[in-house]
Amino acid sequence: MLNVFLVGISGKMGRMICDAAEKSGDIKVCGGLDAFDAKVAPTFKTAADVNVAADVIIDFSRPETLNEVISLCDKLSCPVVIATTGYDDKQLKKIDELSRRHGVLISGNMSFGVNLLTELVKSSAAALGIDFDVEIVEKHHNAKVDAPSGTALMLAQAAADARQEHSEVVSGRSGRNCKRKRGDIGISSVRGGTIVGQHDVEFIGDDEIITLSHTALSRKIFAFGALKAARFMADKKSGKYDMKDVLGIKKN
Repeated sequence: MLNVFLVGISGKMGRMICDAAEKSGDIKVCGGLDAFDAKVAPTFKTAADVNVAADVIIDFSRPETLNEVISLCDKLSCPVVIATTGYDDKQLKKIDELSRRHGVLISGNMSFGVNLLTELVKSSAAALGIDFDVEIVEKHHNAKVDAPSGTALMLAQAAADARQEHSEVVSGRSGRNCKRKRGDIGISSVRGGTIVGQHDVEFIGDDEIITLSHTALSRKIFAFGALKAARFMADKKSGKYDMKDVLGIKKN
């Protein structure tokens, strides 16, 4: 049985992961970190309070919790799956430093489909080149706090990396001086209702448009992905990984 400690255990994704773990047969949520008692497992408010052992940590919380996550990794001496998005450059540097001491898997999206989409975006951008404009439209529920989404940024980076010329990501155009520059990758964010997640990547050329799209119909896909990532990370002592490693997708 794999013991998983869940940061953000009382949140929507935390509850979803607890349900998925209970049905898995091989994973137990042994504890969690949250301001609210999850009741399904021992819940602690700070890393210093934690008194249970774990094989892997899954973090589905907010960027401001990062220091607690780092403290947890050091205290429990175990790897972590980071599914939180919205980190700034300083925090990303801390995550890089953490990966030298413990195994760290970080991804802008835990979905198998989205990570496959990333590869399709990369191959399409390489084939079509910079003469095709790239626009990404991401849609999420009205309670999502960060924009653009971590997934949209991941898709934009995939397109930029595949091109031979420099590309700059432009998010949320506004004003009178917004003419597209050669190579720009645009991101537009929509927030409304209960949309779990939708991402459309458009390659727009002269007289033709190619659209690659992924729609999440339930948060269950993120929970299943996180648990698969936890299984993968269980024996990783150090190093930085992503969902492509979990899925066995060859990296260039």
